[in-house]
Amino acid sequence: MAKASYQERRRQIETYFDRTAADAWSKLTSDAKVSRIRATVRAGRDQMRATLLEWLPADLGGKRLLDAGCGTGLLAVEAARRGSEVVAIDVAPTLIGIARERLPADLGPGSVHFEAGDMLDPAHGDFDHVVAMDSLIHYRPEDVVRVLAGLAARTRGSIVFTFAPRTPLLSLMHAVGQWFPRSDRSPAIEPVSLERLRELIAAEPGLEGWKTGRTRRIMVGFYTSQALELLPS
Repeated sequence: MAKASYQERRRQIETYFDRTAADAWSKLTSDAKVSRIRATVRAGRDQMRATLLEWLPADLGGKRLLDAGCGTGLLAVEAARRGSEVVAIDVAPTLIGIARERLPADLGPGSVHFEAGDMLDPAHGDFDHVVAMDSLIHYRPEDVVRVLAGLAARTRGSIVFTFAPRTPLLSLMHAVGQWFPRSDRSPAIEPVSLERLRELIAAEPGLEGWKTGRTRRIMVGFYTSQALELLPS
């Protein structure tokens, strides 16, 4: 894959979520009081997480799942409650620390393995299912598809992920964000249309034998994201 652009953006994301936004992200993914704007983001993320979990089998007993970009671990915990062995990876060590602290005591030992690192590291092994919720939205569409190909090579079942749909509002937010001082910017999102993303997936040699399935867009206040299912054909 285009390692230079992927690795450069990955370093930016690590810096942002591990330092600049760690406290805000901790509050957003908890029951703490947040602003009305962030409350809409929380509500949108809750809906998106429920959608991705709905697309996974209700019984994950004996299955191995990768939560690629797990943040503070909310989805990983729900997958583990369904019986899955979960490997939860995030680029930000601070968020992984929070996820470990919040892991419910009633989950069995080894049900969730949290680790700071690269979701593409082959050392994580093979999986039955992969979930990537809002962890690919900062990468160029071409890199997203190459990441999906890398994950597909180690996945027996479905890959469910989200992308930033190309809408007038998101395009405006992307443009306005370029005017902020560099030190104040969060990693830019990379909007892409569903049609363009499907074209890139169909043209990617590493995804030969895979097809797109269900899709759903979630729009709640300041949260906009779209889920897409990738299945072996």
